[in-house]
Amino acid sequence: MPTAEKSDRSSGDNTLFEIQSLLDKVEAATIPPDLKETLIESLTRLNRAMKHGVYQQEYEQTAHYVEWLLGIPWAVRSEDNLDLPKAKEILDQSHFGLEKIKSRILEYLAVLKLHQTEDSEGIIRSFRSNVICFVGLPGTGKTSFAESIANALGRSFGRIAMGGMSNPMVLRGQPRSYAASEPGAIVKTMIRAGTRNPVILLDEIDSIARGAESDIMGVLLELLDPEQNSAFTDYYVNYPVDLSEVLFICSANRMGNITPAVMDRLEIVLMPRYTDEDKVKIARDYLLPRELAITAVDPEKVIFEDDVWPFLIKPFGYEIDIRNIQRTIDGVLRKVARKIVEGNEGQVVINSQNYRDFLPDW
Repeated sequence: MPTAEKSDRSSGDNTLFEIQSLLDKVEAATIPPDLKETLIESLTRLNRAMKHGVYQQEYEQTAHYVEWLLGIPWAVRSEDNLDLPKAKEILDQSHFGLEKIKSRILEYLAVLKLHQTEDSEGIIRSFRSNVICFVGLPGTGKTSFAESIANALGRSFGRIAMGGMSNPMVLRGQPRSYAASEPGAIVKTMIRAGTRNPVILLDEIDSIARGAESDIMGVLLELLDPEQNSAFTDYYVNYPVDLSEVLFICSANRMGNITPAVMDRLEIVLMPRYTDEDKVKIARDYLLPRELAITAVDPEKVIFEDDVWPFLIKPFGYEIDIRNIQRTIDGVLRKVARKIVEGNEGQVVINSQNYRDFLPDW
């Protein structure tokens, strides 16, 4: 038998084995029954076709599709932790001050607890119609508050960056007829989260690319509307995906670019600006310990004197946001780390006289 013919037969045998492996996975998977039946029919038809010829491209497309669908957490959910004192503790650990914002979040979680229902299978689910939207300047803690809510609930957290988005297919996926098509960001985020009830942050929904607002806001409306999101349409999946248990949170720098229909689904939480005193406490008590752990700098090896903090929150004489204060501290600690590694055996002292020597190079 010619070598090429043996190779073709060997390749075909491997593909048949892989199709059978996919069939076994589909049979064992917990997915909607009608979807399972459709996938089994598709793979069985492909299996028959492969026995009479090589359809490698069709196999790869089908296998790719099946693997994506098997990755969707159709029936996997995490159990909510709605212990309000514990939630308050988590919020206090991750954010200084902002008591009104924390109180608003605890009220939201209390309502979520009251909305819990037990279904026919004895599974307790939490539903909430309105969606929190944090509105404020960059660096005021919008993203970290959303992540803290996920931590307080014990849910997985995912973030979708909306800034500059120009095509609704980024959210909704591409039809399988497109080359190299894949599911949209919503389904991908659920797959990464591994549960059907994660917390998903739609970040900077006011920063969508000009000209694409109406199309993308239309998708957002479907995502955030409880009357529609139980059967979300992803063009690649081509089967309704239930998003009713997803806790969506939005963030925005301003409200002017958000359509009235979407605004109607949002509960706006305005993020206040921090005072200089607040920023000093955040930098010293929250950001510094976090960055020490990230850079692995021994806290015994570095001293930040009290007089240096007013300069670190305004390293160039003007106000910067919390995110940039964190970057400044990170840059300072990287220079400290270099000194330690290069043989500085004593403590590195940073004060108002020498802090410029440690500022990162921008």
